Amino acid sequence: MQINIAKSSGFCFGVRRAIDTCLNIAKQRKRSSVLGDIVHNHFIVQELNSRGIKKIDKITPAKNKNDILIISAHGAPKRIFQKAKSCGYIIIDATCPKVKDIYKIARGLEKNSQIIIIGDANHQETIGIAGQLKKKSIIIESPNKIPVKKLNKIKKAAVVTQSTQTLENINNIMDKLKKYIPEVKLYNTVCRTTIIKQQEIKTLPKENDLVLVVGSQTSANTRQLYEIAKSLNPNTHWIENANGLKKGWFSKIKTVGIMAGASTPDIIVEKIIENLKTGTY
Repeated sequence: MQINIAKSSGFCFGVRRAIDTCLNIAKQRKRSSVLGDIVHNHFIVQELNSRGIKKIDKITPAKNKNDILIISAHGAPKRIFQKAKSCGYIIIDATCPKVKDIYKIARGLEKNSQIIIIGDANHQETIGIAGQLKKKSIIIESPNKIPVKKLNKIKKAAVVTQSTQTLENINNIMDKLKKYIPEVKLYNTVCRTTIIKQQEIKTLPKENDLVLVVGSQTSANTRQLYEIAKSLNPNTHWIENANGLKKGWFSKIKTVGIMAGASTPDIIVEKIIENLKTGTY
């Protein structure tokens, strides 16, 4: 059985930067925690926890003046930074630089335009983008969830996107927005790594009998990759690690394509490959 790994498989720059930030803090043995998942991968979250960097779901007062709070790669609203400061934390901002670019673009546009964010409403990144603005934005997830009543009141709008959105979803939403808003402009803020991964995942399913998309169920970019691959090759499976492999999948399979999401570490993919080669599943 031939195994073909996507060239763009695995960590993106923002994820690697956030993890390295945490590891450097862990080496200093300073009391620290992360608000939410540093990146959407259970293995990484558990690994950092074992090194003393704990995940917390809400901010409570710091126990001493040197306590560190790390902001995840997905970013956070302004109110989170303000609360962390008021609670006495030293704030380490591991927000992906690409996400910070989205903040800057949206802030510059909101003076003269209604900001519309194309993204998953409950995702940390989308919440962070909306929470960095002075005015209330409109979040749209899909062309089937267009808030027509709100749009009819808008004369001018600027659209930014969550960095892991698919180009198809963005274009479909823009086609709808143009019907309701006289002046609407897209500022495509999908990150380059996401675009490259989405381009490659459109060919990988056609060139392989079976496709494995690897990443946590909480990972937005992994979900997008899986949905694209599944639409092109029904023999596509989404797994978090080697434990997800099932023997029945590989009967008469000659080629397997593997694409790991942007927050999936190489060690997980390496174990999957090892198990495939040895038939351990």
